[in-house]
Amino acid sequence: MSDHNPIRISGHRWSLTVGAIALGTLFTSPSATATASPSATTTPAALLAPATDDHLAQRVVPRSDPAGSLGNFDDPADQVAPPGLRVEPGNTPISPYLAISMRQELESLMGRFESALISANAAEQPTTLRAINPDTILTASTDGNVGILPPDLHPALVETRELLANWADLNERQAYGEARDRWLAARQTLWQNFPVDRPFAQPEIRAIWLDRGTIVQAGSRDRLATLFDRLDAAGINTVFLETVNASYPIYPSRIAPQQNPFTQRWDPLQAAVELAHERDMELHAWVWVFAAGNQLHNVLLNQPQDYPGPVLSANPTWAAYDNSGNPIPRGQTKPFLDPANPEARAYLLSLVEEIITRYDVDGIQLDYIRYPFQDPSANRTYGYGIAARQQFEALSGVDPLTLTPRIDFSQPAAVQERQRLLWDRWTEFRIQRITSFVGETSRLVRQLRPDIVLSTAVFAQPDHERLQKIQQDWGTWAKQGLVDWIVLMSYAQDTNGFRSLIRPWVTAGADYGSTLIIPSIRLLNLSESAVLDQMQALRDLPSPGYALFATANLNTSFQTILSRTQGSTAQPIPQKAPFATAAARYRTLQREWNWLMSNGQLWLRPDLLDYWVAEVNAIGEALDDLGSNPSPRDIAAVRSRLTNLRQGLGAGMDLQTANRDYRLEAWRLRLVTIDRFLTYGEARL
Repeated sequence: MSDHNPIRISGHRWSLTVGAIALGTLFTSPSATATASPSATTTPAALLAPATDDHLAQRVVPRSDPAGSLGNFDDPADQVAPPGLRVEPGNTPISPYLAISMRQELESLMGRFESALISANAAEQPTTLRAINPDTILTASTDGNVGILPPDLHPALVETRELLANWADLNERQAYGEARDRWLAARQTLWQNFPVDRPFAQPEIRAIWLDRGTIVQAGSRDRLATLFDRLDAAGINTVFLETVNASYPIYPSRIAPQQNPFTQRWDPLQAAVELAHERDMELHAWVWVFAAGNQLHNVLLNQPQDYPGPVLSANPTWAAYDNSGNPIPRGQTKPFLDPANPEARAYLLSLVEEIITRYDVDGIQLDYIRYPFQDPSANRTYGYGIAARQQFEALSGVDPLTLTPRIDFSQPAAVQERQRLLWDRWTEFRIQRITSFVGETSRLVRQLRPDIVLSTAVFAQPDHERLQKIQQDWGTWAKQGLVDWIVLMSYAQDTNGFRSLIRPWVTAGADYGSTLIIPSIRLLNLSESAVLDQMQALRDLPSPGYALFATANLNTSFQTILSRTQGSTAQPIPQKAPFATAAARYRTLQREWNWLMSNGQLWLRPDLLDYWVAEVNAIGEALDDLGSNPSPRDIAAVRSRLTNLRQGLGAGMDLQTANRDYRLEAWRLRLVTIDRFLTYGEARL
């Protein structure tokens, strides 16, 4: 990707994609064209519209607030997970813990790199395995890797293996500068040698958020078509179109007070549905739920800084407040609707109903399905709307404004316990207001459009943190089957941090029934190599796909890489054909095993060889049959055989690969993903 540099335009801090001038050249943030002459059909204000939403927009301080009086700390929603492992050049000592972490990260990166390489090399292999063994029996080494390495091992892997072989000695000699330099060089070499010249990606959900700013910048159906052509060429099969933003729908609504002023000449939602379907892509309407306004947008709309948005302006009693009486928490920019207010809830449900009945959308995505971020430890809390206070007082006899998360330890133990119980009850009350709305939306969608996908854009923080700070209990939504997809806003600066953020959720996917957990990657400020590495990490974990944020940051260079590595959308769209997707993903494993066996890099004990090959092929045939005639009985039978294959994988097997343990674990987790597609499909029979 192109580098992004901060610039100032009319007192705002924006992100400029270097070299981005015209829509025909790059997918860029709208601000990137601010210095170009606007077309006759696009207003300058529209060109300056930033893509700000619950997906970690850059912090922007409006002109009318030059001192930053909106708050003295950054909105927690605007934070990206820091690098899980930060390594910089220099002679700074490497502690034993850091040495272990650096070694483990390189071993993991070797595994991801080799995964992509094997997939690319095996792409043209037949899927039916043949029972062949290499002439030389491979000898496993004690570290989980084979003692005999392939003679044609990729030079990037050779370089990394040599470094790892010398790693302990470098640290014992305190050659920290050399160790750091070689580590960084090895990582860069692996990144630069990903096989981006040919397809290697397996079938998967490939989603991207198409942000409001980019829609406004397009300005017409024809220019929006150019965007969809490029997304299609990149292999994207699902588009989350920003349909309602800060209470402004982009389409002419009969429910909402006002359409987005910058889209009033046309209907982008109708155009996007048609453009997506013409290209065999899915179009999901992405809707802000409880966030009702945005101070960062007001200056673009010539509204006062404190304008709460059209819905709250017309219905001020629907507002929620923090415990100091502010509709916008300190340091944040968005007023929220009170999730306990029955009229506000009814309005939101009517908006969802309008979208799914008037437009042939393939899905609805709920964003800002939470309260604003809070800090209970600092006594900064939120949710004190008129309706919420009345309802909670009716339930508990206490106005929640009189409660505090801080326990007064000078009080008797019984008083302290009552304080704690009441606060927990207030927290649970707010959690239930969000969860119950998700449930009501789910019932509405299932009743009117059972064919479409209901998803939520959520944060990937641990349960306790989310429940206390934003009251977002998406684990319950998934376990109860209220939504089809949980899309994690799992934005991280490196793959180490990314894996740490998502691994607890994707590996626990079985706990969520048929609900798919889909991590996402933020493109802004990530190099192309870093994005590809995070994508490969997902492909080696039990994940059904990914979502990219956002179209505004997808440039031509990276689009070309995606086009080469992902192929076209001719592959089955997983949510439409989960059984065909399961079969296709299994065929990629068969090709890899075939390629490794044919090249003498996979060996099985002779007494297991014929049985293993026959069983692998039989499972492939059974999965193919499910695609044309699925039944619960046949699904259960295939699932049982997949489980046995996964559990026995590696027994009596030697691999001549750079990292045997990583390879086996990646294959096991990919088999788990196939099983989850079967579960997803079975729930929809």
